[in-house]
Amino acid sequence: MGKIKSKYDLFRQKTRIIIHGSDTKAGRLFDLILLGIILLSLFLIIMETVEGFNAKYHSQLVFLEWTITIFFTIEYILRVISIEKPVKYIFSFYGIIDLIATLPMYLSFFFPRTSILIVVRALRLLRLFKIINHPHFTRQSTQLKEAINASRGKIIVFIYFVLICTIIIGSIMYIIEGKESGFTSIPVSIYWTIVTLTTVGYGDIAPQTPLGQIVASLVMILGYGIIAVPTGIITAEFAKRNINTNSDTFKTQCTSCGTAIQNSEALFCHHCGAKLNETVS
Repeated sequence: MGKIKSKYDLFRQKTRIIIHGSDTKAGRLFDLILLGIILLSLFLIIMETVEGFNAKYHSQLVFLEWTITIFFTIEYILRVISIEKPVKYIFSFYGIIDLIATLPMYLSFFFPRTSILIVVRALRLLRLFKIINHPHFTRQSTQLKEAINASRGKIIVFIYFVLICTIIIGSIMYIIEGKESGFTSIPVSIYWTIVTLTTVGYGDIAPQTPLGQIVASLVMILGYGIIAVPTGIITAEFAKRNINTNSDTFKTQCTSCGTAIQNSEALFCHHCGAKLNETVS
């Protein structure tokens, strides 16, 4: 005869299903509520920096922020008590992010009116990656991560090439323009080169001589190619892996719940029991 669970064990089990079970109705509802609160927190962060709005609705903003803080505090405690290994969760990446989500208003007692609280509160946005954990998004993010890793060598070589070009062009512009045109040193000239190569063009420094303007024009044209190269490398690798995945896909995912199916001969999903289709689009 199985051991009868205590009320606390049942509470932990139900809490785990709601908080961690994104494939359940209660879990999806909880994720939607959490998403709404995170977006509300972002709105509060933005509007608090608007002086007129903050002066008019300061008390309401403080009340809402305390409400959000209490919600995140309760949620963090429930997450800790609902899992089997709390210590592993507490020191994990998302565990630290969850803890940070609870801290801003408590930190305000020690650091009143400091801008560091805005940064801490903005870190709550990282929790969106935890909420968006649908198998479809997870698979796509995994493919993108693999594509970036596979392209890492090419990108490093490309960045090294761009760095060399930046130093050489900056040195040339320092010699051509000189201090009279604002190119007071090679580091300043390198800064101008980076701004120009990335097509940002702040305009705080600009070449004055005809030769310097010719070099600047060539740098601008070169900038378009430099921006496109790393994007093309990753896109090509991503497309290659996507094609390979699609060509090898046969009953790899349940269309009902999105669970990955390891056995290609399975007729039913081992997670939800739904009948599997012959192929997955």
